[in-house]
Amino acid sequence: MDFINNLLYNSVYNAAPILLCVLGGIFAYKANVLNIALEGLMLAGAFVSMLVAYLTHNLFLGILSAIVVCLLLGLVFSVMSVTYKGNVIVVGLAINMLVPAVADFVLKLMKSSNINLTWANVNDFKINIPFIEDIPILGSILSGHPPITYIAFLMIIVMAVLMYRTKFGVYVRVVGENDDAARSLGLKSNQYKYIAILIGAFCCALAGINLSMERLAVFTNDMTAGRGFIAIAAIYCGRGAPGPSAVYAIAFGVASALATQLTVSAGSAAALLDVIPYVIMGVVLTVVSITKRRKVKVRGF
Repeated sequence: MDFINNLLYNSVYNAAPILLCVLGGIFAYKANVLNIALEGLMLAGAFVSMLVAYLTHNLFLGILSAIVVCLLLGLVFSVMSVTYKGNVIVVGLAINMLVPAVADFVLKLMKSSNINLTWANVNDFKINIPFIEDIPILGSILSGHPPITYIAFLMIIVMAVLMYRTKFGVYVRVVGENDDAARSLGLKSNQYKYIAILIGAFCCALAGINLSMERLAVFTNDMTAGRGFIAIAAIYCGRGAPGPSAVYAIAFGVASALATQLTVSAGSAAALLDVIPYVIMGVVLTVVSITKRRKVKVRGF
């Protein structure tokens, strides 16, 4: 029972930051902009939130600073890729390379390998729901998580409503389907692309804050460990739909939790189990790609 409870808790724990990146990135995907910078934006959120909180001893300032910096990076990405028509892959990779380089430089100036908020207790971030926390299995899923984790799962509904039940969502999808047609209807396509990218930047900031401040109160460089790229894969597999894309993000969280649980009893082979989530996502991507290709062939006939 302990194994199952820990597995479920860690599944939610690991899925939250990826889920936030996915839910933020789906709007750029629907606007026909591949936001490859999700990884760098999430790392920026983690780094800036911890650095500012460390320097000011104020968690709120750390959170606010992370959001502002990520929005600025999102704006840079928007200007370079939308306004000046730069290659989104090049611009995104530039941000992905810039953020860890700056973080590494600052850490060297601090003569430290990490940023540790020794005065912050991560247990203070956790919300224990009365009565529910004592229920086996259900308590592990619903109770004992930090605020942003709950926000991440609630945002599945929020983003679905925003995308399919509002004019903004309709216009973003129109812009993504046919930019010229959108312009002929009087839509400012670039404006919608900007907003879509900035939504992703905001969500990535929350993901970074959740990853470093809420979960560990520690920042180490490259702690995102490819989660941004996994988010892109989940968006691709779910075709930018909030529900299906979220399912793939949660599946990766479950895979990560399983790897963590098995590591406890694996002994010297523990390091090999860390690749489980990435192998599973690779298999999922392959299966989804094959399925899509078959459907295209069937339609062709």
